Amino acid sequence: MKIDLLVHLFEANRNKENAIPMQKYMKNHFPFLGIKTPRRRELMREFFQKSGILKENFQTDFIEVLWELEEREYQYAALDYIERSIKKLDKHHLPLFEKLITTKSWWDSVDVLAPKPIGKIAANFPEVIPQTIKGWAYGDHLWLNRAAILFQLKYKEKTDAQLLYDYIVQNKESKEFFIQKAIGWALREYSKTNPDSVRAFIESNELPKLSVREGSKYLY
Repeated sequence: MKIDLLVHLFEANRNKENAIPMQKYMKNHFPFLGIKTPRRRELMREFFQKSGILKENFQTDFIEVLWELEEREYQYAALDYIERSIKKLDKHHLPLFEKLITTKSWWDSVDVLAPKPIGKIAANFPEVIPQTIKGWAYGDHLWLNRAAILFQLKYKEKTDAQLLYDYIVQNKESKEFFIQKAIGWALREYSKTNPDSVRAFIESNELPKLSVREGSKYLY
């Protein structure tokens, strides 16, 4: 099985010394094998070459198995696979990504899922925005809120500014660091494309200080 090949590659590269600081960096939310990103990417290239999985249909079962495994590198492997399979995604995969956002949730996974696969799906199938992503923005799940704010992060001139601002206004009263930070990040990124619009939005809305500081980085 493909999963066995990947586990074999990763287990052979387990490093307890690396694992300790990696776990601390993620606030001890997850155990780690201790495989740093450059080495993990090498192992993933080897896995893709040996398994041939990239030549097959998108494997949702493969992702779900990886998400259930204990060490965080297996979730990173799932994200690596998703990124390499972006062109195979359609709107029917959105429930899977919602599940990944709300399971073993932390910024390291959400910040890959939101602007990359989810952003791509929303660009290709914009009907999912009112059908699904709007509910994330207006709901009470921290990480879905963050994903809704960030899914347009790479849209540049294709950003729906009013939608972005609506989602920010909906969440601007949040005391959550990760929401305030997401607001600032989204505004900062869009300010590279439309600084006047972002400046006007910041000046006309009472936003958290952290969001203003982050969002204004390229404006003044």
